[in-house]
Amino acid sequence: MFKRFIERPVLSTVISIIIVILGILGIISLPVAQYPEIAPPTVAVSANYMGANADVVMKSVIVPLEEQINGVEGMAYMTSSATNEGNASITVYFKQGVDPDIASVNVQNRVARATSLLPREVTQSGVTVSKRQSSNVLIFSLQSDNPAYDQTFLQNYAYINIIPRLQRVEGVGDVMVFGSKNYAIRIWLDPERMASYGLVPQDISAALAEQNIEAAPGKLGEGGNQSFEYTLKYRGRLTEVPQFEDIVLRATGDGRILRLSDVAKVELGSQSYVGRGMMDGKPSVGISISQTAGSNAQDVINHSLEVLEEIKPSFPRGINYVTMIDANEFLDASIEKVIKTLVEAFILVFLVVYIFLQDWRSTIIPAIAVPVAIVGTFFFLQIFGFTINLLTLFALLLAVGIVVDDAIVVVEAVHAKLEQGEKSPRKASINAMNEISGAIISITLVMSAVFVPVSFISGSAGIFYQQFGLTLAIAIVLSAVNALTLSPALCALLLRPHSEEEKKKGFVKRFFANFNAAFEATTRKYMKGVAFLLKRRWITVAALAVFTGLFIWLSAITPKSFVPSEDMGTIFADIALPMSASQERTDEVLDQVEAVVKKMPEVDHILKNSGRGMISGTGSNYGMLIIKLKPWAERTKKEESVQALLGKLYRETAGIKEAKVVFFGRPTLQGFGIASGFELQLQDQAGGTIADLDKVSNDFIDALKKRPEIQNANTSFSPNFPQYQIDIDVPAVKAAGLSVSDILGTLQGYYGGVYASNVNLFGKQYRVIYQAPPNFRDDMESFNLIQARGKDGIMAPISRFITLTRVYGPQSIGRFNLFTAVPINGTPNPGYSSGDAIAAVQQVAAETLPQGYGFEFSGLTREEMAAGSQTVYIFLLSFIFVYFLLAAQYESYLLPFAVMLSLPFGLAGVMVFTKLTGGTDNIYVQISLIMLIGLLA
Repeated sequence: MFKRFIERPVLSTVISIIIVILGILGIISLPVAQYPEIAPPTVAVSANYMGANADVVMKSVIVPLEEQINGVEGMAYMTSSATNEGNASITVYFKQGVDPDIASVNVQNRVARATSLLPREVTQSGVTVSKRQSSNVLIFSLQSDNPAYDQTFLQNYAYINIIPRLQRVEGVGDVMVFGSKNYAIRIWLDPERMASYGLVPQDISAALAEQNIEAAPGKLGEGGNQSFEYTLKYRGRLTEVPQFEDIVLRATGDGRILRLSDVAKVELGSQSYVGRGMMDGKPSVGISISQTAGSNAQDVINHSLEVLEEIKPSFPRGINYVTMIDANEFLDASIEKVIKTLVEAFILVFLVVYIFLQDWRSTIIPAIAVPVAIVGTFFFLQIFGFTINLLTLFALLLAVGIVVDDAIVVVEAVHAKLEQGEKSPRKASINAMNEISGAIISITLVMSAVFVPVSFISGSAGIFYQQFGLTLAIAIVLSAVNALTLSPALCALLLRPHSEEEKKKGFVKRFFANFNAAFEATTRKYMKGVAFLLKRRWITVAALAVFTGLFIWLSAITPKSFVPSEDMGTIFADIALPMSASQERTDEVLDQVEAVVKKMPEVDHILKNSGRGMISGTGSNYGMLIIKLKPWAERTKKEESVQALLGKLYRETAGIKEAKVVFFGRPTLQGFGIASGFELQLQDQAGGTIADLDKVSNDFIDALKKRPEIQNANTSFSPNFPQYQIDIDVPAVKAAGLSVSDILGTLQGYYGGVYASNVNLFGKQYRVIYQAPPNFRDDMESFNLIQARGKDGIMAPISRFITLTRVYGPQSIGRFNLFTAVPINGTPNPGYSSGDAIAAVQQVAAETLPQGYGFEFSGLTREEMAAGSQTVYIFLLSFIFVYFLLAAQYESYLLPFAVMLSLPFGLAGVMVFTKLTGGTDNIYVQISLIMLIGLLA
């Protein structure tokens, strides 16, 4: 059947040209990303219970929501967190392959079931359900040189003028701001003046509900016999501070009016006053951009930066933006390196083929196979929904040396026919293809079949295997198509029989003659070696046993990891001060850490924020730094790498005793959390107390730190934050004509703050919040100023009815799969891999955890565990597929063993090289081993 392609060379060339054209179309339309979408789809549920502590939020908000969400279709696991700021967050992780849009709808439906069980304050502010994007492709900082523009102005300027335009960029999934300083109308109640007028906070809520409303009065003259029709308008919601100040709280018949300004100060302020953002010593606000699944990361970043450049001329004087994290920088550098290596590999393959075929005409034929197979593969990547990423490019890089094999076989076979005396290249090509077409097909099937099992791998590891393996398999199949169509047609057109005289002419021919003589001498020595081993088969058997044992031994002792860590050009810092440390103290420590970082010449920019940590959570005693390093081209020395700089930072900040400072590099894989290393959740499965869980977790962490495999282990959880327990004297409350809800409502109004209404400003809706000013909430004496109103109108100090007891509790409470849990992060010691650390964690847990306590891995560690459990089955399936294909090819169940027994030698070589270079047994090594099975077979 292949004779037709030799006799119709135009048909053969058209097939290859169409393959290349389709490949070019694929290149143009394929999204570009650093890695494929490997993070599991996630849906985030968030709510706020203003003024509530973590325990109240957990019991009244998170537990009802979790009970309904648990078991939603496709769910893998679920985490949740409640904080003393009243924030509730639940993150639902789904299995790979679940449509994130469907997952979001399903979670939304489950949340709707729980709405009636939530406190009114929570439903008023709303429960948000959103798809969480897997990675931030761009983080930039909006900073101000002008003292007139503080962080609050910067954040709201971004919300009003920048973020809406960025959200319209194609491929942008979410735009988030570091901070919660949205504008709000703040009503600062004066407790003493409120009491003097017999008012309580609930009166303010009632006045706002009555006078800050939208209305629809209707029309005048509608449907009548009037000549004109008039629309009736009410002023609607208040929009200015003076209008809020003029809200009437009380009016008497004699014309006396009590207004809000008489008992409170009203101002346009901030929704929250926690935290401070600075970059390079100037007020700033950080903004992150994430991409949607399947979008082109390069385009998302480039178009977002174009939008920023368009807006930049309209920035108020003194405001500028600085890019902190740009995924394109690492992506461009990596792709540039891969493409350079791809070109180098093609040149080397071309030269090697030329040296062995010794004819330009013969060399051109397999050389053409490379662009046809490589470029054509991109079309099929588009069909399979893949992206142009480091994995697919790496597969194509390795394919360069493989896809020429089939074409070389064709050329060699035709050459052999010509050498045997065949004068017609056309007949030589036909005869050669009749003999070798079956071999080409079988070679292709074996090489491709080894990657068939990878399509059955689930989870994030499966995406790695699939995108790499199937890309390589596609290239191999296309090279076979090329070898069966274009290569024989080109042989018939280009190859010529050579005379003996022609072979001896010129320097190049003499070089080839000497090369051939040396190669033949080497071949003869090889044949003698084979003959020697055939007479002493025990040597071969012994070598097979040694290399098999070597492979098994090295596989067991080589450090394991999911992916190797890389220098991503960014360092994160997490700062945690003692419990309840003020924001001012946190800012001082942040300044000390920043001063140390500034001295390092490798640092480009520093963004710092107080009020929240990278891994510690939120609170006045937490802070964070994002340290952008200079480009890789300016950091070529080993001591300038992220790993070396981390060690230097730890040494330089060792003198800061007031806080715990943790540095870590930006993780290689996005979407699995911020920190690298291992991550787990220690669970209280018996319903014990927080104090018991804290003790067990601390003992567990202490045991982990003693292990040589683990450099550091820590948790952000602590139950030792100073708090006050409020006890209410109910009989006294009842005797005064009050209720418990009156007391608690008054406390919330003055201390917790109440989100009472809304206001429209600058085309957006903001909150109206009332609360006592900070100076009225400084100490316990303030309770003497707070008064509640009985049914008879008599005011009574709150201090008469409550007792405060000093207690300690957590700043935040977390749960994992419905159990109260403590998150633990750790990093392996140099010389040990994440796999070693995981094994150490499992051993320590088995030895130290008491009954009723357990743990589960989370984040990337969970994926690594899942990948490790599947690897053995994948290797086994690969062996089985290759064996049966060889058995079918040779029509024998025994003969394939002769081929398969060569595998231990090659596989052991990979592990020896990995061990000698200090590498880890990661997913790249495992993929290469699978590829090697096909090559060796």
